[in-house]
Amino acid sequence: MNDAVHIANLLYRYAELIDSGDLAGTAALFDRAKVRMAGDTVIEGAAGMLAVWQSHVRIYPDGTPRTKHVVTNPIIEIDEASGTATARSYYTVLQATPELPLQVICAGRYHDAFAKDSMSGEWGGWHFTARDYSMLDMIGNMSAHMLVEVGGGG
Repeated sequence: MNDAVHIANLLYRYAELIDSGDLAGTAALFDRAKVRMAGDTVIEGAAGMLAVWQSHVRIYPDGTPRTKHVVTNPIIEIDEASGTATARSYYTVLQATPELPLQVICAGRYHDAFAKDSMSGEWGGWHFTARDYSMLDMIGNMSAHMLVEVGGGG
């Protein structure tokens, strides 16, 4: 696989993990990253992200948030000389619960940064170094997804 595919797979792995309810696995993807939330709050590392998700994301009896994060339109730019990359992508989150029919609950953009090194065994050596969650462009009914009022962050 080439580097762009590895980076795209990291984007898609995030969606797979969060939708399966694996908050610890999702947080591990950001172990060496700084994540910008709404209001210029920055969270560093897996422990901080796990704490945010545990306090914000509603998990249902089936162990999932009953969501599907669809990540599309990734524009991946790789600087081979420095071993870094950036990606800009869109996300759309769908949700259905026993009380809520299937619907889009939010849409926005991710801006991500990556680095490649020998410490990263998976994903061709690539790992997240940054994510910007502050670009939540459209908000629908998030009440069945979030435990807190949301103004930014997918």
